[in-house]
Amino acid sequence: MGRLQNLDVHLFDRVAAAHPRGLDPVLPRLGRSANHGVLWLTGAAALGLSRNRTARRAAMRGVGSLALASTAANVVAKKLAGRRRPVTTGVPMARRLLRPPITTSFPSGHAASAAAFATAVTLESPWLGAAVVPLAAAVAGSRVYTGAHYPGDVLAGVTLGVGMAALTLRWWPLRDDAPAQAARARVELPALPDGRGLVLVVNSSSGSAGSVEAELRAQMPDADLRVREGDQDLIALLDQAVADVEAADGDSALGIAGGDGSVNAAALLAAEHRLPLAVFPAGTLNHFAAELGIFTLQDTVAALQEGHGGSVDLGRVTSKGTTRIEAEDEPPTAYFLNTFSIGVYPELVHARESLQKYLGKWPALGVGLVRVLAQGQPTRAVIDGTERRLWLLFAGNGRYDPPGFAPSFRRSLNDGTLDVRAVDGSHPFARSRLVAAFLTGTLARSRVYQAAHLSQLRIDGIEETEHYARDGEISPAADTLVLDKAPHALTVYLPHQD
Repeated sequence: MGRLQNLDVHLFDRVAAAHPRGLDPVLPRLGRSANHGVLWLTGAAALGLSRNRTARRAAMRGVGSLALASTAANVVAKKLAGRRRPVTTGVPMARRLLRPPITTSFPSGHAASAAAFATAVTLESPWLGAAVVPLAAAVAGSRVYTGAHYPGDVLAGVTLGVGMAALTLRWWPLRDDAPAQAARARVELPALPDGRGLVLVVNSSSGSAGSVEAELRAQMPDADLRVREGDQDLIALLDQAVADVEAADGDSALGIAGGDGSVNAAALLAAEHRLPLAVFPAGTLNHFAAELGIFTLQDTVAALQEGHGGSVDLGRVTSKGTTRIEAEDEPPTAYFLNTFSIGVYPELVHARESLQKYLGKWPALGVGLVRVLAQGQPTRAVIDGTERRLWLLFAGNGRYDPPGFAPSFRRSLNDGTLDVRAVDGSHPFARSRLVAAFLTGTLARSRVYQAAHLSQLRIDGIEETEHYARDGEISPAADTLVLDKAPHALTVYLPHQD
């Protein structure tokens, strides 16, 4: 250690004695811009505001990695190491920090944060990483140049940051934007050139939907475009659109432009009335559209012009017996496009979404998990004949990735399976074990977490809850719920793929 320490001091002195041209006005300012992660959070905000899904994922992974690295460096490692800051008498005054740091020196928190953010962005997008990595390297180098750290502190910080970014892969695997398999055999749908025969509902309150109205009118001048304004009832607007499509002479279809919530409402109506659906991504995230391989308005326009389509499974919930609360006109059979859940899962999703913009996806999920488990109670139910105490039960319409509590995307939309995930509350210290497994990335091996791919699931005797959630909508829970699949129940327009 003595030799390494001497080498570290020697390298620091060499940097202090160097006088490269043009760096004095740049590196100190760049280092200050990264104080408290401001530089990286600003970059993440810019990426997040873009309409590029890869850039948004890079921003979320970058913020999450930064939070992990900053905590590991500044809260844990610095207190354990306790190394003193370098003596800066040999560093020119023009390069020194205006306010000398008061924390210990090892490792460099700035370097850890920079490396974590740059690595995370590169994992999601090498092209974006090519722009961020040199900036991160300059920030890390500025900490030695200004006399704030020894080179060894910076090297340790970079190593820590890279490690924290790589660690996020245990919770949040990388994904590509290849479309999910929407049908084993393509379905030929009516070609509707210029939108002729299309009744298209535009939800102007969904994400960027308001900004795409002019583009939709320009690309489909013959479409019957209906814009939801203000507090207008979206379901009533869709019901009328469905009625008009069914009454139309000749080829026709239902269209929806909006976010995932709008698409979900339109999809269930289209499936019920056996109408082809055209999905235009105009929301914030557009998960379902992306899984169909639809990333732009032009993708759907091309599919309409050519008459390309495919079919999608729906999840089905059949209620048997009586509900524990009164519900008017509640149908015995309901459908879900994405997810079904009982227990604390809806609260977990809400907690994650409320924190995600500040912490990033996975740190927000961890904090939300602790909060929800501390306040909630497990639900008693009989699952396929076995009595269970469950913190949550999740069923996805098709297999979701990644495993765990944050299912994000599907590679097939007609695989005939339910992706069932449950957290068993009957084990001793179930909550603590669950949180520990999540934080260490060992959830798949935890006894309190169970996952399976099923074609049917029966739930009897639900206690401690009166509702279940279906695609974010709350419905009354009956004595018995049977979950299965409605194969190929929804027909959608899809861009042509070779």
